[in-house]
Amino acid sequence: MSTITTEELSATTLLRFATAGSVDDGKSTLVGRLLHDSKSVLADQLEAVERASASRGQDAPDLALLTDGLRAEREQGITIDVAYRYFATPRRRFILADTPGHVQYTRNMVTGASTAELTVILVDARNGVVEQTRRHAAIAALLRVPHVVLAVNKMDLVGYREPVFAQIAEEFTAYATELGVPEVTAIPISALVGDNVVDPSANMDWYGGPTVLEHLETVPVSHDLTRCHARLPVQYVIRPQSPELPDYRGYAGQIAAGTFRVGDEITVLPSGRSTTITGIDLLGKPVDVAWTPQSVTLLLADDIDISRGDLIVPAQDAPATTQDLEATVCHVADEPLTVGHRVLIKHGTRTVKAIVKDIPSRLTLDDLSLHPHPGRLNANDIGRVTIRTAEPLPADTYADSRRTGSFILVDPNDGTTLTAGMVGESFASPDPVDDRADDDGWDF
Repeated sequence: MSTITTEELSATTLLRFATAGSVDDGKSTLVGRLLHDSKSVLADQLEAVERASASRGQDAPDLALLTDGLRAEREQGITIDVAYRYFATPRRRFILADTPGHVQYTRNMVTGASTAELTVILVDARNGVVEQTRRHAAIAALLRVPHVVLAVNKMDLVGYREPVFAQIAEEFTAYATELGVPEVTAIPISALVGDNVVDPSANMDWYGGPTVLEHLETVPVSHDLTRCHARLPVQYVIRPQSPELPDYRGYAGQIAAGTFRVGDEITVLPSGRSTTITGIDLLGKPVDVAWTPQSVTLLLADDIDISRGDLIVPAQDAPATTQDLEATVCHVADEPLTVGHRVLIKHGTRTVKAIVKDIPSRLTLDDLSLHPHPGRLNANDIGRVTIRTAEPLPADTYADSRRTGSFILVDPNDGTTLTAGMVGESFASPDPVDDRADDDGWDF
């Protein structure tokens, strides 16, 4: 097994990507093949897979077992939960999320793809583009994943015929373009035997593009968060009040996006008060500049009232604060989300009370049409909501920032995560309707 030095690892970039596709399209097998052929599997892991495969009467190792770790997954031969894997090549580091294909686990795909810069959507070459393929393409568009790879799998079962691949690639690309997916790369593969996964296929000389791994290693990570709107959600106020640091007051947190420099004029939201950065502490040492995703402590010129949940932003680049959020959400809880539902909204490090004022539309996943005014969202439903918060929130639109334009809704009674939301427009929605919520005690 090849090794990567610390120097090589520190010089590589990081790519977060997710796999998706319909049931039995071969997602877990692709991931297993990718890990195996890139020599990212430890010897004892491979031995365990070989033993498990042999106990099931299989002659060759079932590489899908490298990711289908739950007993229920192995028994059913499907992926249920999101399986995360970390691996690296000399050119790049990877965080991979293998997501389920079943309709009832759509919410798991949202979880896995929410932080991904690339999504690999598998299609069985024998079946072509199916309903669940369209579903996953819609979710990729909804989450604004910058890069989508269409992996047309099981090409060995259709005789490696180019027309089969070309027809599927054309149909999917046209559909994804309508959804607003910015980039689609189609690759014909056979995950079972390894064609075009890590090594080029000798069976498809008509294909001259990259393998899956070559594309993953070379795709530009174009979302450079250091160039986004600078945002620092305050996690903790540091006041040692020690003999050595009697007057030290710092505001600590992880930079969500952008860059902060000593001397920058900043504004604290939602209060709107402004001051100047006089110092930045990083790992206990002063620095002149810091950027995402570093965790830092900012020192400010004025002692203004700042606490956990506040957002520090450049004075000339502050988002608007509002108590009315229009958002697209994916409901992940078994309990329905209804008009009038009282929730907590967690945005960055800030958590406030809120009410679901309206649900203007629900996306019908069968044909991607919009069902107006459903009144509720059930588990795995995607729809538009209007939320009224008890306190103003400084929220970017999700189109501008996936980090500060997202939020979750939480059950105030038991802390259960109800809904994942994205601020602003995603899919077109019908005209707004009148306020129908009963505020009873939560009148904001």
